[in-house]
Amino acid sequence: MTPYRAKQLQHREEAILDTAHALLGTRGYDMMTMDDVAAGVGIAKGSLYKHFDSKEELATAAMIRLLHRTVLTLESFPDTLSAGQKLTALLTWALRERLAGGVPHLPSSSPSLEEFLLTNEKYLTAVFALNAAVMVLIDQAKADGTMREDLPTDFIMTTIYARTCDPTLDRLKRSGTYSGEEIVKHMVSACLGGLVGQTIGAR
Repeated sequence: MTPYRAKQLQHREEAILDTAHALLGTRGYDMMTMDDVAAGVGIAKGSLYKHFDSKEELATAAMIRLLHRTVLTLESFPDTLSAGQKLTALLTWALRERLAGGVPHLPSSSPSLEEFLLTNEKYLTAVFALNAAVMVLIDQAKADGTMREDLPTDFIMTTIYARTCDPTLDRLKRSGTYSGEEIVKHMVSACLGGLVGQTIGAR
């Protein structure tokens, strides 16, 4: 294969992933079809299958790329930011991605996709890499007193991830009551700052 042909195929694959990412964000996995993706890219469905054998493989590739982008985004934050500030910046970035039609970081809205992802080694490797980086920041924030020490680290991490697929964002966006930045600000503040100023126990 010539370098030009290889570069052409790479560009087309990126376009396929971009389209899948947008469709997963707006329609969800179950409603997205390979016909939709092919039409969005402007190619025949047969050409699409030359890159990805199935919808599951395509969605998995889109999720892996999102995880890699998330790690790169986290690594791009300056060292002058504290651990808590980096976590705030990361959640802010993820919510802005959602507002722009991006994919939630937790694919829990589709059990069939989630089941497929949990058997994919590349996806699991990417998840573990992101989890490790986020948990280090949470532990650092606990150590410097900017995050609650009584909550388990993995619980805090999952709570942060869960905000990226929180339907509150979609409802507030549809209402038109708040701007996109106001929605992000309120959701980040509620997640990382809390709704009340004291520890509340289960009753």
